[in-house]
Amino acid sequence: MKTLLFPSSFFDRNQVDEDLKTEYDAALQTKEFDILLFDYDAWFNSRKLKLSSIPENKTSVIYRGWMMTPEHYSAFYQQLRKQNISLVTTPEMYEEFHLFPHIYPKIKEDTPRILTVPLYQRIHIQDVLKKFSRFIVKDFVKSVKDSRFPKYFDASFDQDQFDQYMKDFYQYRGDLLTKGICIKEYVDLKRYEKHTNEVRVFYFDQNIISVCQNSDQPENSPMPPVELIQKYQFLDSRFYTIDYAELKDGSWIIIETGDGSVSGLGLNQNPYMFYSSLYDVAKYI
Repeated sequence: MKTLLFPSSFFDRNQVDEDLKTEYDAALQTKEFDILLFDYDAWFNSRKLKLSSIPENKTSVIYRGWMMTPEHYSAFYQQLRKQNISLVTTPEMYEEFHLFPHIYPKIKEDTPRILTVPLYQRIHIQDVLKKFSRFIVKDFVKSVKDSRFPKYFDASFDQDQFDQYMKDFYQYRGDLLTKGICIKEYVDLKRYEKHTNEVRVFYFDQNIISVCQNSDQPENSPMPPVELIQKYQFLDSRFYTIDYAELKDGSWIIIETGDGSVSGLGLNQNPYMFYSSLYDVAKYI
């Protein structure tokens, strides 16, 4: 048996988080995993770790749950070690894949170009436009998901407009703002029935666990080249995800990476098959 760690419900520390119940049930259905819960409210609001039970012996554990800042994940990791739990993803692994500019040097051959800027430093739009004709703005983890925020910036924006949008950006991200500003070159993605063609791949211990569509595209949409997926099978983490997307010209790029512990399953992905595959490659941890 291998062990998984899920957050509890905010309302009941003895029940799994409602949004993760489908995964929790699927993992139980495999009959291959022991499952521990930690108190959601106590950890995320007070940084107090309360577990449903504590292993008698040192136990290697796979976390499946919500994102944390690298600092909070490191504290989580260290507190769990005091309770005989060693997460398979170290803080160093988590930070590298959670913060896109950190993993960028290892994937830059197959992803749009980026620039990084310290938080709150004024960005001169004309300087950026000398490098990218169109670009998006995000922090080191996420962009703004708001219809009022431009999907990209180009020469049609002047400096005053851009400055105002950056104020909006900081307001929208709020407490979720992470590390610094990442400016990414904007690229045109191919669409099928108005949906982009994006695919999420989970990797564990240099094995490909799953390759799943991730953007409501039609089932018969093309998939990334096997050679591209395999190219990034040996990066420096035990558990991670890479999101691939098809460009208008039919070629493929990487658009995101993530730590496998906090990456959601692909849209319409079968959770039972995911956990069965995860067990198959994690059985020797």
